[in-house]
Amino acid sequence: MKITDIKVHLLKEWRTLLIVVVETDQGTYGLGESGLTSREYAVEGMIRDLKSLLIGQDPFRIEHLWQVMWRSGFHPSGQVLSSAISAIDMALYDIKGKALGVPVYELLGGRTRDKVLSYCHIHGDTPEETLAAARKAVAEGWKVLRWEPSYEPDMVMRGRWAVDKAIEEFRLLRQELGPDIELAFDAHTKLTPPEAAYFCEQIKAYRPMFVEDPLRSEFADGYSLLRQQTGVPLAAGEQFATKWQFRQLIQRNLIDYARVDVCIAGGLTEAKKIAALCETQMIDLTVHNPIGPISTAACLHLNLSCPNVLVQELPRRPGECVPDLITTDQVWRDGWLECGAAPGLGVELNPAGLVNYPFIPEHLPILRREDGSFANW
Repeated sequence: MKITDIKVHLLKEWRTLLIVVVETDQGTYGLGESGLTSREYAVEGMIRDLKSLLIGQDPFRIEHLWQVMWRSGFHPSGQVLSSAISAIDMALYDIKGKALGVPVYELLGGRTRDKVLSYCHIHGDTPEETLAAARKAVAEGWKVLRWEPSYEPDMVMRGRWAVDKAIEEFRLLRQELGPDIELAFDAHTKLTPPEAAYFCEQIKAYRPMFVEDPLRSEFADGYSLLRQQTGVPLAAGEQFATKWQFRQLIQRNLIDYARVDVCIAGGLTEAKKIAALCETQMIDLTVHNPIGPISTAACLHLNLSCPNVLVQELPRRPGECVPDLITTDQVWRDGWLECGAAPGLGVELNPAGLVNYPFIPEHLPILRREDGSFANW
């Protein structure tokens, strides 16, 4: 079997998507997805550069092809390259699973669990609206809820106001929902070190599942300082491209949970290595999965195969994202995600559905502080 073509499809539904189709001379194809939202043109260009390295190659040599893609440019690269590799890598696993007639989790070592706990996104402009959204989610069967700091309609991030609002939301949700519903907060790198320390201490009594990305990911030493200021569980890593970027936070025990993004961090090949590195420090995965159904499938197969997994992000349940384009054997029941035994990733492409999602390039929201300076989204 040889790789004959690599096609890229840029789409727009509830957010922008980049889907890759790797084709072979035996008719078996694999699907992959990139996660570098708002940088799709850059990833598309990188895939075009990588394509010439892969045409004519054996798609079963996944590890070797990963090394070729990452190292053939000589200069160590970053998230654009790793996101391109991610999409191709998971497509290669999809091909291999289909060709051998086994689910991808079998290629990754077999199942360590039968299903994976998942969490949804909730939002409210006021603490009371957030509570109402939480009630609705719990009624649907969700057992883990996630939300993030608010910003004003004028795109101004008022740090202390956002922190105080989130503290009140924690109080209301824990008071009404009780101890059995898990609460996770994604600070989305918005907070300053003093804001993060204050926030974590104020919500400690409400037993958060974790606080994600309280600080910018470039600032590893900040996590060391925050560790000294709070015992609240911390999660980070969704912006990282490689195991080397994760290494400092893992080896220094600066996080409790690793937010690996399979669509950014080099695909399943690299994610499995990051998971093993986490296991040496008793750190569980809380995979970052904010985009489409191929990403969800890849994350699910990774989580089914790894012993150290807490929860999987799931903003859209199976069938809720591009349903006329991608079919899947994933099933969601009462907060848990599982899949059947379909070969590969268990996802299939209906090419006729591509016309329903014309690509509209867009930037992520641009926030600012009250003084006009840039603020992270």
